[in-house]
Amino acid sequence: MPLIKVQTSVFAPQKTDIETMLKNLSSKLAKHLGKPESYVMTAFEPGISMTFAGTTDPVCYVEIKSIGTMKPDQTKAMSQDFCQEINQSLGIPENRIYIEFADAKSTMWGWNGSTFG
Repeated sequence: MPLIKVQTSVFAPQKTDIETMLKNLSSKLAKHLGKPESYVMTAFEPGISMTFAGTTDPVCYVEIKSIGTMKPDQTKAMSQDFCQEINQSLGIPENRIYIEFADAKSTMWGWNGSTFG
């Protein structure tokens, strides 16, 4: 049910580096939310045409969605942790990373032919 989707203007580094980053993000998201990693999904979309602050310098947009309510202390800690991970993995400055946190209702999240609600 938790999802972390990374969209960036940088082109993908080596496949193993991306897999390592996604596994790290998956593990960290499960830990931050206190949910089983067996439900966490990650996605990576490189090479997207993007601008930020009027430039095409490397930039990243991250979506984090989960069923339930993410508290302000959780989102602040996740922002710090995920910006750091993306900076280390992709070389994107932390001040060029936006993260959107979205709480989902259990009835609005489908899986395995049903919903979580």
